[in-house]
Amino acid sequence: MEGSNKAETRTPNSLIKEKSPYLLQHAYNPVNWHPWGKDALQRAKVEDKPIFLSIGYSTCHWCHVMARESFESEQTAKILNENFICIKVDREERPDLDEIYMKAVQILAGTGGWPLSVFLTPDGKPFYGGTYFPPKPVHDLPAFNDILQAIVTFWHDNREQLQRGSEDVTELLRDSYRHKPYSGEVSVDLLDDLYEQLAAQFDPDYGGFGADVAAWSVKRPKFPLPCYLSFLLRYHYRTGEKSALAMVTQTLHAMAWGGIFDQVGGGFHRYSTDRYWLVPHFEKMLYDNALLSRVYLETYQVTGDPIFAQIGKETLNWALREMTDPDGGFYSAIDADSEGVEGAFYVWSPDEARSVLGAERGEAICRYLGITPQGNFEGGKSILHKAEPEPSDAAESEDTIREAIEALLLARNQRIRPATDDKILTGLNGLMIRAFATGYQVLHERRFLEAATSSARFILENLVKDGQLCRRYRDHEATIPGTLEDYTFFVAALLDLYEASFDSEWLREAFRLNDAMIELFWDDADGGFFFNRHGETDILAAIKEAYDGPVPSGNSIAAENLLRIGALAGVEDMRRRAGDIFLAFGAQLEESPLAHTQILSAVDLYLNSPTQIVIAGDDLEDASEFVDEINRHFLPDKVIAFAGSRAADDPDPDLVPLTKGKVSIQGKPAVYICENYTCKAPITELEDLRRVLSSRR
Repeated sequence: MEGSNKAETRTPNSLIKEKSPYLLQHAYNPVNWHPWGKDALQRAKVEDKPIFLSIGYSTCHWCHVMARESFESEQTAKILNENFICIKVDREERPDLDEIYMKAVQILAGTGGWPLSVFLTPDGKPFYGGTYFPPKPVHDLPAFNDILQAIVTFWHDNREQLQRGSEDVTELLRDSYRHKPYSGEVSVDLLDDLYEQLAAQFDPDYGGFGADVAAWSVKRPKFPLPCYLSFLLRYHYRTGEKSALAMVTQTLHAMAWGGIFDQVGGGFHRYSTDRYWLVPHFEKMLYDNALLSRVYLETYQVTGDPIFAQIGKETLNWALREMTDPDGGFYSAIDADSEGVEGAFYVWSPDEARSVLGAERGEAICRYLGITPQGNFEGGKSILHKAEPEPSDAAESEDTIREAIEALLLARNQRIRPATDDKILTGLNGLMIRAFATGYQVLHERRFLEAATSSARFILENLVKDGQLCRRYRDHEATIPGTLEDYTFFVAALLDLYEASFDSEWLREAFRLNDAMIELFWDDADGGFFFNRHGETDILAAIKEAYDGPVPSGNSIAAENLLRIGALAGVEDMRRRAGDIFLAFGAQLEESPLAHTQILSAVDLYLNSPTQIVIAGDDLEDASEFVDEINRHFLPDKVIAFAGSRAADDPDPDLVPLTKGKVSIQGKPAVYICENYTCKAPITELEDLRRVLSSRR
């Protein structure tokens, strides 16, 4: 960890008492860091000092760089300690603070990212900020120490002007969460507008999306954007539009072949630094892999192309191998750096590959995975990618390639590994549970259901206090009140886990937590959900947001959950609330659909109305062929329940009224498909079910 190499000779600062791996990385900095809280904020007021707030996360490469260059510098620490109250925040623990101050920096500087560097008045109002600042002026960035000295001077000489500016920024922040009343209708036009914008920004040569395809350059970052791909799958399902599906398949193929996918260990790196998906930013985030594995598996359902099943499976295998706590939760991220060098763990030279595989097999694998003498990365090393998407000779047969990759993985595991951020976050675990539940449904591998079940039990046993969710668990401590995304992601996970297992325990917990979420977060005045619970007072503004970035917004998944629960439980109020969410953010959906792709997927579900499917049988094993057939199809508008004998662990009909009166017929399992409050005749033959489901779009 950053700074820990000098722990023997340095006195730790206040971060030493924290659990966050990111905060602990800075516990031996000479900077007198404090965690966010009443003590630090009060100290700023008592000492009449501005606050320097630094927000990042443990696997952030440029956070490490700024730590080495500035926060480990005695000279910089002296300036900070004498003139500022310095506060460190882990953005993954406190996404609300990150949201507020990221938006403030975007207002102040027109940019954003991590590390986030913000200067605040003692009452927490921002007056200056940026992201990474270098120790010496470079390009258009001023030196960090020069910025500090200038702020100290301004603080003493122009305090009144500075405070007026901070008031102005704070009011802009608060205003950004006051949403304009929407006079339009939630209609299919919103979906068509989003599709057209996605088509306009699609890279027709290499897949993926960008602001201006005509201006793509080699060094322009390209992000996976799973919410875009998920929407396009649903748009194709709704309309039959072939180009929507083509954008998804081209992007997923290109990513699977590129360096953004770990060809040896599985799982996706954060993003590509180029147009071609070749050179990644090497950190691996749980949320990216949860969302992407699910998109790959859904695309396999649509297309039947085995490459999508393979990549989805390899990503889940990576999560099982490298991201799973022995007690069942999933870790948050893996660093980009090892031994202080970005990507060092992942890159290869031809000699390294041949030393593991031998001359002949090593040469074949070097051709296949693009390992060359000149390399494609720093130091002449090569980022592995499928330079030849299809094996070219017998030396590159599928079995040979698989064995070679296993050998490379074993050899790579002997290297010094990047650090793992092993905190367990409720919301991110929810995303991963969803991915594993989907993996079980699509691939029929029991271990995936077991992983999803184990994580769900871990959350319920360790991160629930007084019936409410906590956000973070680490080192036997659960703390930080759960945010909207923790509730919505975990409720969605429980719904998915029920549909994968038909264990009604998950349904009862989903319904209970969804009710708690409404009580804790719902905006009675204007509809929609706040990000924080009512009454939390340590942030500047009440956040209410529907922006879908790398992770979907809480309101987006909340709307989807409400629609699903409403269809399962027969509660019309749930559907009404979902409609109120869409109206609360209607103006934003209309003005910037690209920023709201996940909530527009929920709009799609709202306009379709969920299709209700009940499988009735004496026991689940007896009906397994029908369950498998349903899971073979991409049916994004469905909810599904199992109605068995009362001795089975199927839901109480009062819990799921949908199951009332649904029974097997003459001892044979029966499938009931209901739409718009009307059920079709029960289906008892597998071929008839296959025909009905295949006819749906």
